[in-house]
Amino acid sequence: MATSYLLLPCSVLVAVLALLSSVDVAEGAIREYQFDVQMTNVTRLCSSKSIVTVNGQFPGPTVFATEGDLVVVRIVNHVPYNMSIHWHGVRQLRSGWADGPAYITQCPIQSGQSYVYKFTITGQRGTLWWHAHISWLRATVYGPIVILPKPGVPFPFPAPYKEVPVIFGEWWKADTEAVISQALQTGGGPNVSDAFTINGLPGPLYNCSAKDTFKLKVKPGKTYMLRIINAALNDELFFSIAGHPLTIVDVDAVYIKPITVDTLLITPGQTTNVLLTAKPAYPAATYYMLAAPYSTARPGTFDNTTVAGVLEYDDPASPSPAAFNKNLPVFKPTLPQVNDTSFVANYTAKLRSLATPEYPANVPLEVDRHFFFTVGLGTHPCAVNGTCQGPTNDTRFAASVNNVSFVLPTTALLQAHFTGRSNGVYSPNFPVAPLVPFNYTGTPPNNTNVSNGTKLVVIPYGTSVELVMQGTSILGIESHPLHLHGFNFFVVGQGFGNFDPAKDPAKYNLVDPVERNTVGVPAGGWVAIRFRADNPGVWFMHCHLEVHVSWGLKMAWVVLDGDRPNEKLLPPPSDLPKC
Repeated sequence: MATSYLLLPCSVLVAVLALLSSVDVAEGAIREYQFDVQMTNVTRLCSSKSIVTVNGQFPGPTVFATEGDLVVVRIVNHVPYNMSIHWHGVRQLRSGWADGPAYITQCPIQSGQSYVYKFTITGQRGTLWWHAHISWLRATVYGPIVILPKPGVPFPFPAPYKEVPVIFGEWWKADTEAVISQALQTGGGPNVSDAFTINGLPGPLYNCSAKDTFKLKVKPGKTYMLRIINAALNDELFFSIAGHPLTIVDVDAVYIKPITVDTLLITPGQTTNVLLTAKPAYPAATYYMLAAPYSTARPGTFDNTTVAGVLEYDDPASPSPAAFNKNLPVFKPTLPQVNDTSFVANYTAKLRSLATPEYPANVPLEVDRHFFFTVGLGTHPCAVNGTCQGPTNDTRFAASVNNVSFVLPTTALLQAHFTGRSNGVYSPNFPVAPLVPFNYTGTPPNNTNVSNGTKLVVIPYGTSVELVMQGTSILGIESHPLHLHGFNFFVVGQGFGNFDPAKDPAKYNLVDPVERNTVGVPAGGWVAIRFRADNPGVWFMHCHLEVHVSWGLKMAWVVLDGDRPNEKLLPPPSDLPKC
């Protein structure tokens, strides 16, 4: 029988950190981990398969740290696949060699090889996560990163009684590497997953899975912090717990003005910390927690199923805390419709930074460089004499930013940049706006073909950037969760239809915009973000729907070194993997 995550009281978290610490340094401690990447047999939905795991765990182990700590993780690759690990949302200030996306900041760790990731947690606290960043291996290779505030620094909200990670995932009965390989060969859409999971467990709404259910046991009147992570490959998710409002206090490891909701939306890549207050007295009932997809993809297919966990109350009258009354009524929440875009827009508009003296919203008020990127799907022509299963018989699916479908190089971009040998690896001429403007959210153009290339944007250190990302209606209107490595950014505006540079900037929120590392480009709309390029290196930006990444919806930024010593990228570590 599968077990769920332990609930960890805050005092236990601190004790865990003390045990993990080996050496105290000036700013914090050193947290050392060993990740053995290995094949492990796992059974879900009455079907067993061998999956890639870390230390035999699915989901993988939690990385605990305190703000200011140096995290050292030794990865040893025991599987037949190349591997790399990304520490999603960690700023990686001057430590781009530890960021992890394969062929962007490093060559992958080959089978039988190892690599040590070293990075300092600077100015961040909350929930982030780690995952494989090569092909579709993050389907099973992922886990939480829990960053506590510095000792003596309280949360800016009432401290919870206990904390628990809640990680959403996707489960395929098939081998996910075979799923994406077949899709790329045929040019068609990949087979969708068979189930969603909460902490690796599909739960009672799927066949043969009642015993594999995540259960959250609570005491009446106590407040719990759920550290929610969406690790699903291809689906944005609604989440709700019957009879229990959720107060959101933190997104992407940044505190926000608390808002209380019945349902939240979380895209792949995002994290959300919520406070859940149990009912004051034993309710003699149990409650489903449900997650189900948000999708406007038409005619595309997606996994239109629902994962359930169970919220159970400790019964004070029960002789044993382990006892549980199976005859209690079970309440289910009502989730929004699968394509409820207005719910999504209203929800995301409510998220605001704290913007206090302790936790300011340092949004750039002056902008040095403006960029306008279209993001969406497109096509490649079929190979000569080939047959394709794309949108039409003679095309294959593709995806692009400003009509450039990104081609991964065979040498890591950061290495090429650092050594000054970018010739033949990438070109620094990524278009700052679409070369051929069109009605982005109206009737699509007749020609939907996109170009291929490994093109990057190069900007000086310290540049303040405004980027408008415009969704397109080519092959359907979809939301695209865009993740920027190496930076947090402020979401200063969003809207539907085509961005209007004459009118829309007047409506920007420059006072308390939410700060994130992953944002949904609205279906049939646009989002405007601002950030300061204060981190030298090469930084990947991509859709966090893995199928769109595979089709090319990705690009990268080069931030040049600044003048001062602390504005320069550090040299690569001696054990950096070779291609």
